[in-house]
Amino acid sequence: MKTKFILFISLFLSARIIAREIYVTDYGAVGDGKTLNTIAIQHAIDACAAQGGGRVVIPAGVYLTGTIRLKSRIHLALEAGAVLKGSPNLRDYTIFSTENDTVYYGILYTEDAEQVILSGPGAIDGNDTAFFVWDKAKTIEHAGLQYARQGENFRRVESGIGDGPVVPKKRPRQMIIFARCRDITVKDIKLVHSPFWTLHFADCDGVIVSNVKLWASMEVPNADGIDVTSSSNVIISDCDIRSGDDCIAITGYDHHFELPGFSHIRHVSENILVTNCHLMSRSSGIRIGGLDQNSMRNCIFSNLTITHSNRGIGLFVRDQGSIENMLFSHIVIETRLHTGDWWGHGEPIHLSAIRGKDNVVLGKIRNIQFSDILCQGESGILLYGTEESPIENVTFQNITFHLKSSPLNDVAGGNIDLRPALEERFQLFSSDIPGFLAQYVQSLTIQNFRLTWDPMTHPFFTHGLAVVHFDTLTINGFQGSASPSRPELAPIFLKKGRKVHLENVPKGIIHKESVQ
Repeated sequence: MKTKFILFISLFLSARIIAREIYVTDYGAVGDGKTLNTIAIQHAIDACAAQGGGRVVIPAGVYLTGTIRLKSRIHLALEAGAVLKGSPNLRDYTIFSTENDTVYYGILYTEDAEQVILSGPGAIDGNDTAFFVWDKAKTIEHAGLQYARQGENFRRVESGIGDGPVVPKKRPRQMIIFARCRDITVKDIKLVHSPFWTLHFADCDGVIVSNVKLWASMEVPNADGIDVTSSSNVIISDCDIRSGDDCIAITGYDHHFELPGFSHIRHVSENILVTNCHLMSRSSGIRIGGLDQNSMRNCIFSNLTITHSNRGIGLFVRDQGSIENMLFSHIVIETRLHTGDWWGHGEPIHLSAIRGKDNVVLGKIRNIQFSDILCQGESGILLYGTEESPIENVTFQNITFHLKSSPLNDVAGGNIDLRPALEERFQLFSSDIPGFLAQYVQSLTIQNFRLTWDPMTHPFFTHGLAVVHFDTLTINGFQGSASPSRPELAPIFLKKGRKVHLENVPKGIIHKESVQ
């Protein structure tokens, strides 16, 4: 009995320690928007961690800060009216690296920790105002325009900055990083004005992001929303994400240039659920992959709206990492063309596998399903496989797509954007634009697909559906036509393929060349 009583008291005291609450103002923090509070806030966190953990509370006020490091079993809670605001001075941020250039951490950096919570209802403000030339747009390098339909006039803006992006100065990197952490929760908080990626999880396991309002400037380059890198068991739900760069990026980097948070990670990104979110981006609403050393697999995306974006959903293989086992369902997508140096070309859905790096075995895109999607955009749906990496086993089911005429067609239309491709001629280049274009695909299924068009006038809009270099194609239920600007073309164009299965497709709408 005595032993049980002692155990009860021990557990009670442990619970009291974990529930400890410390206010940063008790350690000298001042919420006047002028005082630099880095040391005071860090002392509060360190004191709480030394006592076993608990809540570190930031009360109402604006607290200027440099880099702060969270620790295990810390709950950093920003009360209503509290703003943790990044300093405008780079010297106030911790230096990450000076190997080639000085690289700075952002506001919060957490590594090798567990049971960490970051919550509101207050806000974290990256103070992007201090780190950009706001009246100057970043332009595409001249060499990158030689294959575009418009050449040097591609995406030209006659006055002002158009859609941006604005020119960066020297700036801190990821505003919030969790590296090699377990059991992390970010909830009920506002994350705003990040000068770089906003919220980054690298090599983490067991992450929940819920009810986050993440608003970065739509003009800021690299201002991603949430980046999940080589991490497992992640849930992102009920978020409103508006960002100049990708809203949600799932990647498999083991390193990425000279950014903080990477330690030569060698495992996949997997078991990721994204649901009930609104996304708006001048790059991709959802981006999966890029120059990835590790693979990405077993992800579900559902109940999403993606609006006013450059790309809706993008899957990109450029390195040895593969993308496989992905489900996308119940999604509304609206995309348009943009001016400026943003990656993307108004595609609601984009899948591409093309070499971005020498001397590696290029990864694959395979086992992908899209269902119950309503989309409208100013460029077509694109599946761009290559001979060395054909796209495998992709299904489109119950898709409604309206292809709109863009006011930017003269300065931007009629191109494909595959950046970052290794060969310059495949980065950004002139191309016809069918409503749906697939090349180098194996086991492609299109079921109940409806395509409509605005009254197009540009001749680069062509077929309704074009599939070339394919093996095993099933089309079951297609309603649509060729572009109104090219009524002489067949609605469906098939070339250089084998094994075609057609059902519920009107007769006389298909043109075939070299199809077995």
